[in-house]
Amino acid sequence: MTRISIDPVTRIEGHLRIDAVVDGGAVSKAWASCTMWRGIETILRGRDPREAWVFAQRFCGVCTTVHAIASVRAVEDALGMEVPLNAQLIRNIVLIAHALHDHIVHFYHLSALDWLDVAAIPRANPARAAAIAASLSDWTGNSPEAMKKTQDKVVALLQSTQLGIFANGYWGHPAMKLPPEVNLLALTHYFQALEFQRKANQIVAILGGKTPHIQNLAVGGVMNAINFDSLATLNLDRLYMIKSLFDEIVPFVHQVYFPDACAIAGFYPEWFGIGAGVRDYLAVPDLPLDGRGTEFDLPGGWIFGGDLGRVPRVTGSRDETFRTSVVEDVTHAWYKGRGPQRPWQGETEPQYTDFQDDGKYTWVKAPRFQGKPMQVGPLANVLVGYGQRHALTRKWTDEALTRVSKTAGRPIGVDRMQSTMGRYVARAIRSAMLAELAVKHWERLVDNITKGDVATFNKPSFPPTAIEGVGLHEAPRGTLSHWVVVKNGVLSNYQAVVPTTWNASPRDERDVPGPYEAALVGTPVADPEHPLEVLRTVHSFDPCMACACHTLDPSGQTIAVVKVL
Repeated sequence: MTRISIDPVTRIEGHLRIDAVVDGGAVSKAWASCTMWRGIETILRGRDPREAWVFAQRFCGVCTTVHAIASVRAVEDALGMEVPLNAQLIRNIVLIAHALHDHIVHFYHLSALDWLDVAAIPRANPARAAAIAASLSDWTGNSPEAMKKTQDKVVALLQSTQLGIFANGYWGHPAMKLPPEVNLLALTHYFQALEFQRKANQIVAILGGKTPHIQNLAVGGVMNAINFDSLATLNLDRLYMIKSLFDEIVPFVHQVYFPDACAIAGFYPEWFGIGAGVRDYLAVPDLPLDGRGTEFDLPGGWIFGGDLGRVPRVTGSRDETFRTSVVEDVTHAWYKGRGPQRPWQGETEPQYTDFQDDGKYTWVKAPRFQGKPMQVGPLANVLVGYGQRHALTRKWTDEALTRVSKTAGRPIGVDRMQSTMGRYVARAIRSAMLAELAVKHWERLVDNITKGDVATFNKPSFPPTAIEGVGLHEAPRGTLSHWVVVKNGVLSNYQAVVPTTWNASPRDERDVPGPYEAALVGTPVADPEHPLEVLRTVHSFDPCMACACHTLDPSGQTIAVVKVL
């Protein structure tokens, strides 16, 4: 029996520590510990709810856009507001572009190095690598010359012994099993992906004013004025600039990212039997098609026990089951209090101890839905859509599983997606869906404007009574909800239940582990000194621990005072 600690886990956003007991070549128990405190909820108390989104998007330096949208939606929900259709569509385009950027970065730049062996690339045949790539898609960047350029770059790095971003990898690990040519084509696309994730972010910046931390949102709509005759507004030039960028990004997602994810999954079919963990899933509907948010392009719902035959729907932010089913538990988190609390009554008062195996060991709370830990993220999104027979989800899921099964040489069904590898494939499926929807929402925005509708904002009005609201978004990492209580026109409470809070959840008061901890149990570990397999499962969730980290002195002394607005 061996106890291993990975601290920090790299190639994620923020700081995460994983402790695991390895017994008989597999993980028997695990702890997930976030080593940062998020305190923006405290900063927001007493503030004008119309400005909350500006602060809330600082929960994270990567997931900025998603927190901004969840924040304005929470206040709009409390007010029962309708927003103009143009505003919904502009928001949707920003969210789609942000998600495509996020998913491309996760697959290639944050997790691909867990599966491909850079040190094997000098042995690859570039012509053969190009032929394999050509069998997967018609992507124009699959030439032998492109493969040879990547190989030469890697050889030069290896000869220099200064590997830069490829230093400290588990190269040659026995769990690495891709053929040299597949390693080469994957790394070639790794470098190409740098350009396309940047193009997706350009769209966010065009509409958002900047990125990260967009500037165009408002409670009641967006601040994008529409006037085809003005150079200073959202005009035809800007709209067609966005379209031209999507015209480049969408083929990359469909012809490179999606086939790569399916191919790599097919070379590792055993990982469809590893890392399932929690088989309860939660997703919320998104990409609203109307001003009140009652119709959506992406469905929401929940699954208990992995049963795709029964998938109740989450209908939106007013869904009473969702609003009454979410609680947070702090039994094993470094906060005051015990037992579950609904977010509207939740507190975020730090109470730091040291790392205690059977006590408090993380800054992450333990969210529960109807008393259960829920796995959120693209896998939940895809399984919910598949179980509800959502046409677009089924189209891309069936295509993905056909590709995976062909490479694996064995049938891989949708039930096998409840696994470490299933999370990677699900993220590619969701990206393919979003890429297809990007064009639809752009066309709908242009059509609506050309009909003469240029409205983008409805002015909010706050009652003197206390009101509560929840803002939902199916973010790249999963279900995100911001919960607000407004009294006398100011925020009296603000709580954010973020995707990584669900997935990185510690044990609750009943000692039930969260998704990271449950998924790691049973994960094989060939070499405890080089726990690559543990990283594969953790990275499959795409951890985002940051959510506005703050420095804490355990003695309680003030370290710094920062004046904000």
